[in-house]
Amino acid sequence: MKKFLLSALFVSLFSPHLFSKTLTLERLIDYSMEHSTAVKKSKAQMELARTQHNESAAARLGSIDLVGSYTHYNLPRTLAPLTPASILSDPEGVPTTTNLFATGIMYTVPLFTGFAQTRQVEMDAIATELAKSKLFLTKEQLAYNVASLYLSILALQEMLSAQHDHVIALKKLTEVIKKEVSLGKKAQIDLLKAENDLYGNLSYEEVLKGNIAMTKASLASLVGLERIEKIAPIRVSVKRPDYSIDRLLKDADSLKRVRIAALNVKKADKGVQKSRASRYPQVSMSAYYGYNYGENDTSNKYPDDFNSQENWQIGLNAKWTLFDFGKNNAVTQKAKIAKMQAEFDRNQTLLDLRKSLVEAYEKMKQSYANYRGSVKQYALAKESEQIERVRYKSSVSTINDLLYASSQAHIARAKLIESKYNYQKEKFYMDYLLERGVK
Repeated sequence: MKKFLLSALFVSLFSPHLFSKTLTLERLIDYSMEHSTAVKKSKAQMELARTQHNESAAARLGSIDLVGSYTHYNLPRTLAPLTPASILSDPEGVPTTTNLFATGIMYTVPLFTGFAQTRQVEMDAIATELAKSKLFLTKEQLAYNVASLYLSILALQEMLSAQHDHVIALKKLTEVIKKEVSLGKKAQIDLLKAENDLYGNLSYEEVLKGNIAMTKASLASLVGLERIEKIAPIRVSVKRPDYSIDRLLKDADSLKRVRIAALNVKKADKGVQKSRASRYPQVSMSAYYGYNYGENDTSNKYPDDFNSQENWQIGLNAKWTLFDFGKNNAVTQKAKIAKMQAEFDRNQTLLDLRKSLVEAYEKMKQSYANYRGSVKQYALAKESEQIERVRYKSSVSTINDLLYASSQAHIARAKLIESKYNYQKEKFYMDYLLERGVK
């Protein structure tokens, strides 16, 4: 399931004859990676996590704000705080107003938050890594689902071909019996039984056609196409599976699903550290530069004059919570419990992975055994059918014996087809567990 080069992908996928061409599994997987709603949603989650990380990092630098205000007082106010000496020099000439306007620019920045902001940035960075890993797993899941439906269609098409061959054989047999009935060599009941079997198989042929159409519709919906007409066959090689579960688990740390569990533990640990931030002093700085404006009130010796006064200041603010009645202890305890849950989830992830690998391996072995058995069964059933056909022509056996042998040979062929593609599905599932589906 290797991806094509991106340039070739766009040329082929956006061709106006896309739907009429024979589609390969690789082509469908590549197309789904660009158009699947699940992948788009996962990409949006990754972008959201990245944006949140950028927001947390930017918050450490503070903010610059344009500010303005208007205040009406019942008593006159000076435009800015003045020292007594400034007032005594000209008491009646000091600008005062009851309608005070102010405009300016303010810069506020946290200097020390008990490492809360630092931990938040680190948590958001981990969240971004989590989103990337989840996107990868979403693509893996999508690739497996596409491959599974693709194999189902191939299996149904091959079974339909086998069913069609079986119907043709039954039609020929019916025609032969019909001629022999007209010649008095066979009984009318033989013809009725042959026709009954023929119509039953014709009906099942239509069922297979319907199943193929429905499965193609499901695949088209999953991939993001309107319809799928033809798909290319793939070579299925059935070999005895040979995996070492212990060896695979040793390399499990490199798997995204295990890494996600580990990142959740790491993120929870940062949450514990962040919860202790309120135990430290909180220090911030603010700086302001601006002007105050106002029209002199009637008590001033220069009434109705509109004045302005420059005003700037820099300040530090500190707060240290000495006692909060156990609130911070509760917050820290919640964070510790969240970390414990993340550790439990990580351990369970490894256990679930071992279980899934064992199940996948055993199912592969079962599928392999079923395939080998089906090969032998089909060979024996085909040989039995040939023998019964000769015996029936020689009037040694009945039509029931021939129809039964023919039916068993057809069933054995269908089981052979099904077991072959089931084996390949299990192989794809193992690739999905080992995260080898998307290259």
